[in-house]
Amino acid sequence: MTKKLKLSLATQILIALFLGIIFGLILMETGQADFAAAYVKPLGQIFLNLLKFVVVPLVLTSIIDGVISLKDIKKVGTIGLSTILYYSLTTAFAVVGGLLSAHIFKGTFQLLQTTNLKFDPGKATGIMSTIVGLFPKNVLGPLVEANMLQTIVISLFIGFAIIISQEKGAPLAKLNRSIEDVFMVIMEMIVKISPYAVFCLITPVIAANGAEVIGSLTMVLLAAYVAYVFHLLVVYSFTVKVLGKTSPKKFFQAVLPAMVFAFSSASSVGTLPLNAACLENNLHIRKDVVSFVLPLGATINMDGTAIYQGVCAVFIAACYGINLTPGQLLTIVLTATLASIGTAGTPGSGMIMLAMVLQSVGLPVEGIALVAGIDRIFDMGRTVVNITGDASCAVIVNRREDLREAAK
Repeated sequence: MTKKLKLSLATQILIALFLGIIFGLILMETGQADFAAAYVKPLGQIFLNLLKFVVVPLVLTSIIDGVISLKDIKKVGTIGLSTILYYSLTTAFAVVGGLLSAHIFKGTFQLLQTTNLKFDPGKATGIMSTIVGLFPKNVLGPLVEANMLQTIVISLFIGFAIIISQEKGAPLAKLNRSIEDVFMVIMEMIVKISPYAVFCLITPVIAANGAEVIGSLTMVLLAAYVAYVFHLLVVYSFTVKVLGKTSPKKFFQAVLPAMVFAFSSASSVGTLPLNAACLENNLHIRKDVVSFVLPLGATINMDGTAIYQGVCAVFIAACYGINLTPGQLLTIVLTATLASIGTAGTPGSGMIMLAMVLQSVGLPVEGIALVAGIDRIFDMGRTVVNITGDASCAVIVNRREDLREAAK
C-alpha cells in the first residue's frame, strides 16, 4: 500500500496563501472584488473570532501557570525587565532601519498631492493614561474587552497570590491548569483549519488592493518590505544566534506557520496561540517562558509597526516638500519606540502610532490619508515582523533561564 502524502501545517498554510493570492488577482481582474468582500472575507473573520475567543482565557491561564512554575516573584520581575529591554532595543533598531530604507528609496517615491487631505487618526493615549490603564477596575472587564495589558496584570496578581498562599492556593492552581489544558485543546482544533482561514483572509485583500499595490505607492511599499526583510534576516538572526544559541535556519523553520498566518491575518494577538504552539512543539521552548514573553510581546513589541512609522514619515514629509532634520529623525526613533508600548496587536493599530510620530516632528496628521488606502498591505508585513520578534525574545529568555538553572 502507498502511504498518503501528509503535508506539514507550514506547507499547507503556504499553499493556501499562494492560492488565495492567485484567486484574489483573478477576482480583481474580473471586477469581482465585492464578491470576495461579501462571501469570502466573512469566513476568514469567523476564524479570527474563534482565535479571539480562545486567546484571552489562554493568556490568562497560561501566564498564571507560568508565574506559578517560576515559583519566585523576583524571578518573574527579572524575566519581565529583560524582556521589555529586548523589545525596546529591537524596536529602536527597527525605526532606524525603516528610516534608512526610506531614504534609500526616497528618490524613487512618486509624490502625491497633499491638498484637501482629511484624516481622523483617533485619540492617542498619553504616558500617564497608559500607566493608569494598566490596572483594571474589575476582573471581568479586561477579559470581555480583550484588553491584553490588563489581562496580563490580572494574571500576575493571581499568580503571585497563589505563590504566596502556598498550600491554600494549590486548589486554584490545579483548577487553572485544568482550564488551560481544555483551552489548549480548543486552540489545537482551531489551528487545524488555519490553512482555509489564510485563503479566506488573503483573497479579499488582494482583490481589493491589488491595483493600488502596483500603482503610485509601489516604491513606498517596497521600502517598507525591504526593511521588514532586513530586520527579520539580520537583526533577529543575529540575536537568536548570539544570544539564544539557536540556528537562525532552525528558528525560522519552526515559526514559519505563525509567520504565514500573521501575514494573512495582520493580527499579532490572533497569531498568539499558533506562535506559542510553534515555539513549544518545534523548538521546545519552556512553557513558562512562552506563556509570559509572547502575550507581553503581542501587546508592547511592535518592531514591524516601528519600521512602518519610519518609512511613512519620510514619504509623507517628502510629499509635503519637507526634509527631516537629524533632530527630527531622532525624535521619530524615540517617539515610535515609546508609542509601541500599549498599542493593541490588532489590524490597523499602527495608524494611531503614526499620528503620534507625525505630530512629534510637526508633520500634518492629514498626511496619513496618503497611505491609509493600502494600510492593510503594510500591516501584513509589519505583523510578521512583530510576532517573529516575540518568538526571538522567547528563544533568548529561554536560553538565559536554562543557563541560570544550570549555574545553581
